[in-house]
Amino acid sequence: QVQLVESGGGTVPAGGSLRLSCAASVRTFMIATMAWFRQAPGKEREFVAAISRSDGNANYADSVKGRFTISRDNAKNTVTLQMNSLKPEDTAVYHCAARAYGSVYDIRATEYSYWGQGTQVTVSS
Repeated sequence: QVQLVESGGGTVPAGGSLRLSCAASVRTFMIATMAWFRQAPGKEREFVAAISRSDGNANYADSVKGRFTISRDNAKNTVTLQMNSLKPEDTAVYHCAARAYGSVYDIRATEYSYWGQGTQVTVSS
């Protein structure tokens, strides 16, 4: 069983930065891709960024390109989302997700088998 635990959420003013981390309690061979999704109140869960565990190839939603950076540390089984130049529209619960196979370019949430409980990110205007 894969367990994902997020940390690092909080409240920041617009233009600020936050760093989210996700720790996976699983043997690394079980995961091919890790990602971040977010869900704002009254909205559907949306893709933010994904990274391949093997080669570090990453994919980003257009709304966060140039502001967010996803990275991974295979030795520690962690994935990090560095969020800069935050906007009020980035406010959401951010979830870490993992899957055993598949491309970073497949952004469907339904293709991810493992999910963390989520961490709240609030950006004040």
